[in-house]
Amino acid sequence: MDPVEYHRKLKGKIEIISRAKIKTREDLSLAYTPGVAKACEAIVANKDDLYELTRKNNLVAVVTDGSAVLGLGNIGPEASLPVMEGKCALFKEFAGVDAFPIALGTQDTEEIIKTVVNISPIFGGINLEDISAPRCFEIEKRLSELLDIPVFHDDQHGTAIVVLAGISNALKVVGKKLSEVTIVVNGAGAAGTAVTNLLLEAGVKNLIVLDSKGIIFEGRDGIEKEKQRLAEKTNRFKKKGGLKEALEKADVFVGVSRPNLMTEGMIKSMNEKSIIFAMANPVPEIMPEVALSAGAAVVATGRSDFPNQVNNVLVFPGIFRGLLDGRIKKVTMKMKLAVAKALAEVIKTPTATNILPSPLDKGVAAVVAKAVQKA
Repeated sequence: MDPVEYHRKLKGKIEIISRAKIKTREDLSLAYTPGVAKACEAIVANKDDLYELTRKNNLVAVVTDGSAVLGLGNIGPEASLPVMEGKCALFKEFAGVDAFPIALGTQDTEEIIKTVVNISPIFGGINLEDISAPRCFEIEKRLSELLDIPVFHDDQHGTAIVVLAGISNALKVVGKKLSEVTIVVNGAGAAGTAVTNLLLEAGVKNLIVLDSKGIIFEGRDGIEKEKQRLAEKTNRFKKKGGLKEALEKADVFVGVSRPNLMTEGMIKSMNEKSIIFAMANPVPEIMPEVALSAGAAVVATGRSDFPNQVNNVLVFPGIFRGLLDGRIKKVTMKMKLAVAKALAEVIKTPTATNILPSPLDKGVAAVVAKAVQKA
């Protein structure tokens, strides 16, 4: 079916269904006046009762300003809604989490922070979505400090967790160790920055990051604050140049950037048994068949029509299921590492075409939720 016709037929992918069945006068008096006043008074006496007496215990806000929608860019809040509704549908389908799309009519950092703080009382968690870098870093940091509910930017951390899980299993396939390989991350936006930070925390020693101007290194002219932080902890051998130079003798490529950036020659310049995560959507940095013919041992993409799909649905429903059930207020680095490990371990015997669970495997959310609470 044509995707537009699919959406036109549905007239939206989510709806609100009442949990209260109101069929008698007693039902009406309990759900609304006068009985509801007693529930209000109970919350006044003990604010924690909000989790027991309302849907705050299972409700997540999916917040966007439409400034960095996957593959489409800055399309604004209205045009972002099909994506946000889709996210909410996945929350419900895979983890039973009720989620509501909040598309904001501003791209001002302070206004976004203020608005989310003001609407937060009803929600048990905030999932930030498709907000452009570097504003997304400040927004997430400030909201995490201001709110007593968890804040999670899925474009950053969901992507990073799935990438770490996939690379961990891909390295098992090729017989290499995380601490010994050289990894190249192409893209220094929200996803690339989070992937880099999580890989470093997981034990990667040599990692090179590139943006549209080439390899990031200390002292590069005009480098912004977030990229300066990356420069301080990556590129240990002080390489300069572009993607071609970065990939020479590298073991792993992680692309969160633009289509068709890689060539067969670049892959041939990498170490044997190279691993390629080409995740630009809908067209990857290099097509899987081209990468494999050039000598890559394991290839992953963001697409569902090739093996090894890197899909955030493996993470965010279960993350919030665990956060909500455990009344956990903050998402920590320890938690992200634990989830990546648990996700990798779902695949008992990784192969070149099976390093990550299927995005349709509904058992994954429970595994992720358990790892969140354990961490």
